[in-house]
Amino acid sequence: MLTKPLAAAAAAVPLVAGLAVPAQAGPAQAAPKVPAGTTAAWVVFDRHAGRFVATRNAHRKFRSASVVKILIAIDYLERRKSVPAADARLLKIMLRSSDDDAASAFWDRDGKGRIITRMARKLGLADTAPPPASKPGFWGYTSLSAYDIVRTYRYLLDRADARVRDTILGHLRRSTPCGTDGFDQTFGIPDAVPRPWAVKQGWSGFGTTPPTRCSDARAVGAPVSWIAQRATGSGVPDYGRPVLYTTGLVGKGERYVMAVLTAHPSGSTWGSSVKRVTTLTRQLYKGVVSGS
Repeated sequence: MLTKPLAAAAAAVPLVAGLAVPAQAGPAQAAPKVPAGTTAAWVVFDRHAGRFVATRNAHRKFRSASVVKILIAIDYLERRKSVPAADARLLKIMLRSSDDDAASAFWDRDGKGRIITRMARKLGLADTAPPPASKPGFWGYTSLSAYDIVRTYRYLLDRADARVRDTILGHLRRSTPCGTDGFDQTFGIPDAVPRPWAVKQGWSGFGTTPPTRCSDARAVGAPVSWIAQRATGSGVPDYGRPVLYTTGLVGKGERYVMAVLTAHPSGSTWGSSVKRVTTLTRQLYKGVVSGS
């Protein structure tokens, strides 16, 4: 069953006229097993059936990491009739290769947290909020949920202008194996789900340098000992815990909209965390497909 807040939010701001979101989350399926110490949330929406087919902690707030780059891109494109060549290049590298400098350029130029306020209001994102006032420059400290991420993709598919939709999803369909920071971004959906897919990944809390650069062989790496203990009262969800997110459109005809958000125990390695989120995503996808 969907939680009451999930069902209410879905009904309150329909994304397609006449599309009723059922109260049921689809046939009962074996839920993926979440490892001890890992916090996980996911939402899967079946576009063919017009219903949610899998949910867990749908409205739990996480810090956004790079997933917020989708909202930054929507806001930028919808506020302009044309895109200069230099900005088109920034959008490309931000969305395909999760470039942080590109995101910061748009963030600073377009109002920082006001971007999130505009997008949350326009898209009906009840769980999405700007970074704390003490950290206005940290776009990755935006709060969001798996439900709001799925809602954002559905907005792109069902309501956004074709120019906005085709630009953003076109880049996400061409997501590069490596982020510009050297981290391998093929975890989760790219490693667990057959093509076709369009993805936007997110990661935070693993330092600024990967244990092994993406162009090299994958490595387990050393524990990230510098991560602080969870900062009580920081206003940032799971601040101090490493997080990995895999989100996007999967299946033939981009049938499913999927968001899988995970927070891992402090001190987790990159390799062990990647393995956990990829295993969860594979189990979730297989369960959804077998129940469809």
